Amino acid sequence: MSLAPKNDDCCHGQPESSGKSVTQPNKAALLKRLARIEGQVRGISGMVESDRYCVDVLTQVAAVKSALDAVAMQLLENHMKGCVSRALQQGDATGMVTELIDVVRKVR
Repeated sequence: MSLAPKNDDCCHGQPESSGKSVTQPNKAALLKRLARIEGQVRGISGMVESDRYCVDVLTQVAAVKSALDAVAMQLLENHMKGCVSRALQQGDATGMVTELIDVVRKVR
């Protein structure tokens, strides 16, 4: 299943720091993926509760981290195609580049 946006219009409104909301073009797919990750985390809790072998638990933790990284990259792509592109077209390159660098540092 592809999580690619259907259009380049990702972030309607302002960046999160402004307190305004955004609309993801692929919201349903993102929510489905996050629900799956939530289930995986509950599974890991169950594994710890039932004293499963450490390597098995760590393998599942790595899978969850990888899945969260994929969600983060999709959100970053949406942001770049929507908010960043729009800001650049409107001449706000400096502010948007600074914000983009900050967000990339957070998700790497």
